[in-house]
Amino acid sequence: MYTSSGFISFALRRLTGVALVVYLFMHLWVIGSVNAGPEAFDARLAFVQQPLFKLLEVALLAAVVYHAIDGIRIIVVHYTGITEYRKSMFYAVLAVSTLLVIAGGVPIIRFMLEGK
Repeated sequence: MYTSSGFISFALRRLTGVALVVYLFMHLWVIGSVNAGPEAFDARLAFVQQPLFKLLEVALLAAVVYHAIDGIRIIVVHYTGITEYRKSMFYAVLAVSTLLVIAGGVPIIRFMLEGK
């Protein structure tokens, strides 16, 4: 049961959903510091510009891309009734997500390594 494509899709969708909610609260934490003054905002912005957060940006990209494309897969399965291709569609979602994350993540990591 825990190795089926359906369960893996379910678990990844929940994991990426939680990651997006955590990002939302962190984003609000940084942006909300504007009300505390420029020093507080600059301090929080400097905190989230560390190299670790560049890697977390790639993870955020992966979460957004997978969550969005898997959502499209769910809509297609639900509204068209195409259930016999669910497993193939799941692997297609993984493949497309991986390609898009590589295409978007490589520039982020190159930017981080160049130190600009």
